Amino acid sequence: MRSFGRRLQLFVALATLGVPAACSAPSDRGTGHLVVGITSGPTNLDPRFGLDDVSQKLHPLIFDGLLVVDDDLRMSGWLAETFEHPTPTTYVAHLRRGVRFHDGHELTSADVVYTYRSLLDPELGSPRRGGYKELAHVDPLDRYTVQFTLTAPYTSFPINLAQPIVPDGARPDLSEHPNGTGPYRFVAHVSDDHVELASFADYWHGAPRNEGLLLKVVPDEVMRALEVRKGTMDLVLNDVSPDIYFQLLHDPAIQTATGPGVDVQYIGLNFHDPILRDLRVRRAIAHAIDQQAIVDHLRRGLAVPAVGLLPPQSWAFEPDVRVYPHDPAKARALLDQAGYPDPDGDGPLPRFHLTLKASNVEFNRLQASVIQEDLRQVGIALDVRMYEFTTLFADVLGGNFQLYTLQWTAASLADPDILRRVFHSSQVPPVGFNRGAYSNPSLDALLDQAAAAQDEHERHELYSRAQRLIADDLPYIMIWGKTNFAIAQRNLSGIRINPTADLMFLKDVARTPTVASK
Repeated sequence: MRSFGRRLQLFVALATLGVPAACSAPSDRGTGHLVVGITSGPTNLDPRFGLDDVSQKLHPLIFDGLLVVDDDLRMSGWLAETFEHPTPTTYVAHLRRGVRFHDGHELTSADVVYTYRSLLDPELGSPRRGGYKELAHVDPLDRYTVQFTLTAPYTSFPINLAQPIVPDGARPDLSEHPNGTGPYRFVAHVSDDHVELASFADYWHGAPRNEGLLLKVVPDEVMRALEVRKGTMDLVLNDVSPDIYFQLLHDPAIQTATGPGVDVQYIGLNFHDPILRDLRVRRAIAHAIDQQAIVDHLRRGLAVPAVGLLPPQSWAFEPDVRVYPHDPAKARALLDQAGYPDPDGDGPLPRFHLTLKASNVEFNRLQASVIQEDLRQVGIALDVRMYEFTTLFADVLGGNFQLYTLQWTAASLADPDILRRVFHSSQVPPVGFNRGAYSNPSLDALLDQAAAAQDEHERHELYSRAQRLIADDLPYIMIWGKTNFAIAQRNLSGIRINPTADLMFLKDVARTPTVASK
């Protein structure tokens, strides 16, 4: 299996052109700003609007939410010191006192109420508004207490309270001058170049161990890796290929770190397609694809074969579901049973043709080629088409596909209600994320019950049954779950990657002063 592409060859070539290792780079920065590589600039630093990955990673550095997702993917108090659920349709947050915005004013219930009312305001036009359709209204009970009232019981509502809080009456240009309560103050944003943040000394949870962050936009993963290697960049989280990470494992100037991740990659199927509506075909495709080979060779072990949409860290994860080990013989037998015999045995003619759409990054190209060959081995001809992400995503949202590959990320998978948003028949775009128009009334009923259930044991049982049904019916074909990884300067301490791979750990990262090499 080919796992080294053109980009890795370029990396190896550049790395041998006399680029000095980080141990010989200037080391007079002391404990100052950390330089962190990012793939692109944020589209919007107002957390009510920025939905792209980079924006969402930067928001928690500047703003805080009432609750946070912990390492077990449960909701924990943050700006809300205590949190109550007195009735099935009400939640009450008691705010920490003495929390300050970067401009010095104290956080109160007015800021929280303004944030959520603005999200509900159709005139503001926040793209997050659809996630709050169960929220009837939000009201201040006193200076430090806020009540949320729902239209109906919805036990997954607390995930919405991780929304970053903006100041009461925030100006329309908040994205250009963000003012939050987070560990870093905004300094500057130069489009497509960098975002500069300074440490907030009065941060309620303790000031950062560094003076600030320079989040540097470097679109090319090879150049990101080289900047770390030559010492002009301190850290990159996840945003280099597994091949490049593997090449840097034994570099004496660089430290590497890994941790269990949440992101999951999958193949989506269009249930309007007569071939893919047949469960035997879906199961044949699942048995044909060699998940472990993709994990071992393309991911370099930085993944695990995925068994479902929910990650193992989730309290609702159900491990006892049907799995589909690599078994080409079984795949061929299922295709025969489905009425698609091989027309010429071991000859070149396929049973039928399918088209797979994927984004045009190098890893996805290699993975699509592996899937293409796996399906060819069982008699399915797969036409692979690569697109820029925006084009691919538009096709997926519009249902213009047979098969596609995409990746669900931690921000979406923290709460098991994602199963309803992805697989319930009422959640076809633009309402939800059921992009393949999958429909199963039995699953719909389970997910509706789970969304309304108040007892966690009951919810767990309902979600377990739902996951077993999903694994049996295969509306998705799972590929792998991600292992998070970082490359960083050897002289950094405090690197700790959590399952959601957010950037909040940077608050606790410091540089140990070293003596410049002579």
